[in-house]
Amino acid sequence: MLPSKIIRSKAGRCLPVVLAALVFAGCTTKTPDPSSAHIQGTASADSAYYLQQMQQSADDSKTTWQLLAIHALLTEGKTQQAVQLYNQLPAKMDDVQRHEQLLLAPEIKIALKDYAGANALLAKLDPAGFNKNQQARYYQAIIDASQNRPSLPLLRAYIAQEPMLTGKAHQQNIDGTWQALSALTPAQMNSMVINADENVLQGWLDLQRVWNDNRNDPNMLKAGIKDWQTRYPLNPGAKTLPTQLSNMQNYQQASVGKIALLLPLNGQAAVYSRTIQQGFEAAKNNGTAPVSALSAPAQTPAVQPADNTVAPQPVEDPDAVASPSAASVSDLTNEQPTDQPVDQAEQPATAPAQPQVQSTAAVPANPSAEVKVYDTSSQPLAQVLAQAQQDGATLVVGPLLKSNVEQLASSTTSLNVLALNQPEHVQNRPNICYFALSPEDEARDAADHIWQQGHRAPLLLLPRSSLGDRVAKAFSNEWQKLGGGLVLQQKFGSVGELKQGINSGSGIALTGTPVASTAPQQQEAVTIGGLTIPPPPTDAQITGGSSGNVDAAYIIATPAEVALIKPMIAMRTGSRSGAQLYASSRSAGGVNGPDFRLEMDGLQFSDIPMLSGGNPSLQQQALSSVRNDYSLARLYAMGVDAWSLANHFSQIRQVPGYQVSGNTGVLSANQDCVISRKLNWLKFSQGQIIPAN
Repeated sequence: MLPSKIIRSKAGRCLPVVLAALVFAGCTTKTPDPSSAHIQGTASADSAYYLQQMQQSADDSKTTWQLLAIHALLTEGKTQQAVQLYNQLPAKMDDVQRHEQLLLAPEIKIALKDYAGANALLAKLDPAGFNKNQQARYYQAIIDASQNRPSLPLLRAYIAQEPMLTGKAHQQNIDGTWQALSALTPAQMNSMVINADENVLQGWLDLQRVWNDNRNDPNMLKAGIKDWQTRYPLNPGAKTLPTQLSNMQNYQQASVGKIALLLPLNGQAAVYSRTIQQGFEAAKNNGTAPVSALSAPAQTPAVQPADNTVAPQPVEDPDAVASPSAASVSDLTNEQPTDQPVDQAEQPATAPAQPQVQSTAAVPANPSAEVKVYDTSSQPLAQVLAQAQQDGATLVVGPLLKSNVEQLASSTTSLNVLALNQPEHVQNRPNICYFALSPEDEARDAADHIWQQGHRAPLLLLPRSSLGDRVAKAFSNEWQKLGGGLVLQQKFGSVGELKQGINSGSGIALTGTPVASTAPQQQEAVTIGGLTIPPPPTDAQITGGSSGNVDAAYIIATPAEVALIKPMIAMRTGSRSGAQLYASSRSAGGVNGPDFRLEMDGLQFSDIPMLSGGNPSLQQQALSSVRNDYSLARLYAMGVDAWSLANHFSQIRQVPGYQVSGNTGVLSANQDCVISRKLNWLKFSQGQIIPAN
């Protein structure tokens, strides 16, 4: 054993060596750069923090703080400030900083709504060079740049992004994947070719088929989803179902055994109420499937109004009536207000050639269901609702007049309500849905149709009225949601004024003034990566442009008006104008004889499925019931669809994205349960009417 003094001596000799090592280590170790930790992490601070750090830094970390500030500014919607800061980035960067700059460039393009530019930049990037959080942003940029247009690359971006997300963002990814799948057309589904190793994508496609095959049968759908989860246990959707399917499994079916139908039975709106009631009762008694069972007109029972205890109210404002134009009584019938339908001889029925269009939803008849009609023109709405509930109603359909629908927001009824109009400002109520035939619906559908056909410079030709203003606002708002820019409008007057334009040879030029928009517009040119993006043109620049700038014109006009407007356009632009012409259902009034069809050659127009070949037997029945008044026939179809929606009230109210293929369009609801409609688009071609697509 060594002596203790020797051990102490060795320990004493080792101590200076240890101290020296510690001193040298302290001299060579640098304080970690906190900016690098942020750029490698989630970078969740706000722009103010990053800007402050940038100002206080003088070394290489300043550039990193600057990049972080740009990303935070984009997240906060401060696009212009982000662009200015981006343009101040130094030329010299390390690899980590350069990768962040490359990713920010398409994100800025997306914020500026330059989706084509964003896609071009994204195509040059390799996600393998990014960290995990940057990869999630890269795939999100692909998703955002797609503008929700369903495609195989969009689905692949969602699938690649999913493993990188958690919590709310993960559920949003699952729901986004499902929405992209649901938006695929049958043709896209059938033509899609995927790789053999894309097992996740194959699972999603199979789940979509399960939904398509069983969505109208909740029990079959539940069984189908359970079987799918067994077959694809590793699919992210099997572990976290899309919200739509999760809600569909848990929804409670609403009872339709006793329905209260709330309609104004007196005044100018009475004729519309009777027509809607006829359609509703016909669907109740005969179902809504497009089969021979609907070939004979239904026998509508006598109206059963509730006891009248209050004197009749004054005549409602006709503008408040839900209608295909929803503007006035004369706009609905193309005639002066009257309680009598238009004479059959005035509007000959000429059905188009049978196009391949969406079939109507098959809803079985239920003659045993009790429908009681309550007159909203003789009692306050609160009393009518209270009476209906006292009578044991399980579902309310109506009211029809906008003034009554506005009162629903303040009502305390616990009944499920399918209102037949829409208020100016919708409040989300868990027991209320809104179904109206409105020109705004058609305008939004037209914007989507025109956009999908590849046009980017539309002109609206509108009547000089409140109807024209409403259509312009709805179309413009939808157009900009799709990623479009300014929309032009041109107003026209009466048929007499149009005829004067024909006689004078002035015609109609495809120019106009911008529709006022609530969306902010950039006012200064910006430069990104050496590419300068100019500011939007001024009103003077737009109105001074030639007709060649417009590539599509959407016309809101009656048959008599459009018969003058189309040749007046040709008078100014020539028969070879590059602008495609579109019209709303307002032009499809049944007046489509051989001469009219030839004159309208090339014009595309929208109409409800019932009047465009989707349900010939119901079309015959409806026109017979309303003496060939096409405007009233649309209200008849609205009554039929009200029955379908009543039978699917729980799905429409509780299942996001749920659709009903109806006679007035493919019906779906937004988060406030406002029903929107996708219409059929037809085209005049060499004297025939054919599908536009």
